[in-house]
Amino acid sequence: MSLPAGSTIGIIGGGQLGRMLAMAAARLGYRTVVLEPQPDCPAAQVANRQIAAAYDDTAALAELAAVSAVVTYEFENVPVMAASALAVTVPVYPPASALEVAQDRVAEKKFLNGIGIPTADFCPVDNDDELTAALKKFDGSGILKTRRMGYDGKGQRVFRNMETGGFGGTCEAMGNVPLILESFVAFEREISVIAVRGMDGSLAAYDPAENVHRNGILHSSTLPARIGSETAAAAQAAAAKILAALDYVGVIGIEFFILADGALLANEIAPRVHNSGHWTEAACIVSQFEQHIRAVAGLPLGNPGRHFDCVMENLIGDDVLRIPALLAEPDLMLHLYGKAEARPGRKMGHFTRMSRHR
Repeated sequence: MSLPAGSTIGIIGGGQLGRMLAMAAARLGYRTVVLEPQPDCPAAQVANRQIAAAYDDTAALAELAAVSAVVTYEFENVPVMAASALAVTVPVYPPASALEVAQDRVAEKKFLNGIGIPTADFCPVDNDDELTAALKKFDGSGILKTRRMGYDGKGQRVFRNMETGGFGGTCEAMGNVPLILESFVAFEREISVIAVRGMDGSLAAYDPAENVHRNGILHSSTLPARIGSETAAAAQAAAAKILAALDYVGVIGIEFFILADGALLANEIAPRVHNSGHWTEAACIVSQFEQHIRAVAGLPLGNPGRHFDCVMENLIGDDVLRIPALLAEPDLMLHLYGKAEARPGRKMGHFTRMSRHR
């Protein structure tokens, strides 16, 4: 049964993704309340209300549950216990089990491998001796990452063709937290699929985007991706398999490496709307944000079809100085996030350049 217009949707997290979810909810006639400790956050500027408290604040969670008909979230590091506690009294989508899988890189890769989706080789690392053994297994090269909380290239260290030994102090320098060493992958390009699953099990998937990262942060997403139709179909099929295995409701972002033969390796899953899907607000009738609201509200999913080729590009830090020139361009949609201070590495907004199908 779908939520009636005027119902309130709770959103945990007040960043730019929460902002765009709140905007999409308003277009569909819903009110939103945001749980976010930072005052005047991007989402609070467009939502109906903000609860200014920590994500695991018991009283704040109870208040959010009391005023919301359904609760969702905008980032994958929401405390699992908070989502599980909310789910006792109010529906929470995507389910807390999806958070649990996505928050730990080892659990994530084991989950993907367990449902037949290949990933890069990996080894859990808890100390310097285990790091030495893992690097020896991967011929002295690999990417060491924190198992939890890493994003936009943070919490990572790259090893290239190093002798397997003499790494004393590495784990301490990484914070003495659980780590994972992933093997290098000789990939030709990176793509992502934005897909959605409704309460009734219905599925929709957008065309894969080809992504370019700079300094660990997404720089651009281009449509169409330079991949064959069979590879695109395989990526969308993998997304459908993941959604079904998690009994998922809502939008998910899944990143893949494309090998020289067109084969896919899953890199990571994000149980939320995703940066590489921002182009959908400009090039599709129904954006990823509206799809997510439709799904968690029990509404029919929209058509994910794309009516423009396009390139979405993030505005990072001082890139905001480009705004006047960008606004002078035809066929360009700009979205700024309402952040007062531009800092290095901070996402301030994005734009999408569109071109007509030929």
